[in-house]
Amino acid sequence: MLREIVRDLSEKGQKAIVLNLGEVNYIDSSGVGELVKAHTTIRNQGGQLKLANLTKRVHDLLEMTRLSSVFDIQRDESSAIESFGGSSQAVA
Repeated sequence: MLREIVRDLSEKGQKAIVLNLGEVNYIDSSGVGELVKAHTTIRNQGGQLKLANLTKRVHDLLEMTRLSSVFDIQRDESSAIESFGGSSQAVA
């Protein structure tokens, strides 16, 4: 589902995407792989992907895997949107 959403947004020209993970309590290795693919896809098309509202468990997982240094993690959707600096964005 994430792959389809990112592909659809990308095809529509969205270059600034926020993924609100506030209701995600668990991510397995496949989910982490999908996040990395989404990040790479958007970056290769000149865009930015930001993660917002991470639960402690998901944040700890990204810290443990050192992916927290790969992803732009923001406190909440508002902070993530503001960090784009005015470019059009999509929130999923």
